[in-house]
Amino acid sequence: MKLTMLGGGGFRTPLVYGALLTDTHDRRVSEVWLHDVDESRLRAIQRALEEMSARAPQAPTVHATTDLDRALEGADFVFSAIRTGGLEGRTQDERVALELGLLGQETTGPGGIAYGLRTVPVARHVAERVRVVAPDSWVINFTNPAGMITEAMQAILGGRVVGICDSPIALARRAIRLVGATEAQTRIDYVGLNHLGWLRGLEVGGQDALPGLMADAQRLAATEEGQLFGTEWLQTLGMIPNEYLYYYYFTRDAVAGILAAQETRGEYLLRQQAGFYATVAAAETGPLAEWDRVRLERNATYMREARAEGEERGEEEVQGGGYEGVALAIMAAISRGEPAELILNVRNAGTIPGLPDDAVVEVPCTVDAGGPRPHRLAPLTGHPLGLVQQVKAVDRLVIEAAVSGDERLATQAFALHPLVDSVTVARELLAGYRARIPLVDKVFQR
Repeated sequence: MKLTMLGGGGFRTPLVYGALLTDTHDRRVSEVWLHDVDESRLRAIQRALEEMSARAPQAPTVHATTDLDRALEGADFVFSAIRTGGLEGRTQDERVALELGLLGQETTGPGGIAYGLRTVPVARHVAERVRVVAPDSWVINFTNPAGMITEAMQAILGGRVVGICDSPIALARRAIRLVGATEAQTRIDYVGLNHLGWLRGLEVGGQDALPGLMADAQRLAATEEGQLFGTEWLQTLGMIPNEYLYYYYFTRDAVAGILAAQETRGEYLLRQQAGFYATVAAAETGPLAEWDRVRLERNATYMREARAEGEERGEEEVQGGGYEGVALAIMAAISRGEPAELILNVRNAGTIPGLPDDAVVEVPCTVDAGGPRPHRLAPLTGHPLGLVQQVKAVDRLVIEAAVSGDERLATQAFALHPLVDSVTVARELLAGYRARIPLVDKVFQR
């Protein structure tokens, strides 16, 4: 099978390739095509994958190209992890909002809207080319904001686009271990949108094991979420939120933590990755050891603004990963009929009452040769439903604004986001992002 990786020069590409090396099935990915618009980054990552393949028998062959159609042609699966505007764009996503006293973050709040505005047109172009040159392929989307981008691509390719994220499955796995069960024994009740979901239940042997965990402050404190939210707030909620809900529940704390740092997360990653790619370009030896060192450093500093001084992430979280296993499981389920239970971004189709049927939601699914099928879930109620409805309405305004080039829709999207507190500020946000990120401004130059 052929796997095309869009954004193939990205730093996390070796994680996906490493997962492929563990697959020994007769029907497995035999060739990987990397596509990127940055040829120097593309070649650096190609070298890393070739170093990995030299250590593994029957490794997929690796090709690299800047020609999108050539990369896509004949693909069985397309893995999309593009970053429109690069990390330079991300730093402006953060800084424009922070300078107005708002949360500056990659996918949540104003930064996520700016990221979506410039990414939707590119993602739709990719979907159009997939429809022409690889109409039978499945697209696995990891491009952020993942729910929004998956929904934009589904408008062209339908249900053959599936969005993935490592956050919800990592949350579920931590909770499952703490209740003493295995994934195979557990039916997960997780519901929401990408970066906006809640773990509501863990059914093991017909009984919900989550209330017992929620009542045990000591065990709860051992989780990543216990460190982020505090056990008292988790017990108040009666469920465990996705880590990105920290930015909604502790907005002022998050903004203060980010401003107190010498650099934003985007600025840190821009500096770190520029150093990595420069080191690889200058080195005569293989890049894999340097990639692994930088990867661990990157993971250890994730969401540092939400942690107390001196508080470190657990070793398992530092090792990171997870989405690459999800991608591999999707491919195996669809191509080989090996059913898998995964939390995915898929079309709602009535799964969450109160949201449009064609809205993309993040919920547990059974995946087989026919693709993903969402589980039947209890309705979302209370403040989670209201928050999900509001953020989904914003997502859809962003998509419409990006497609139409309508400034009023973009202003409305900023103004209606729960992390933006004024229409005046919404206008300032749009003006700031247009002034600082050319690809955002381009959306409205029609």
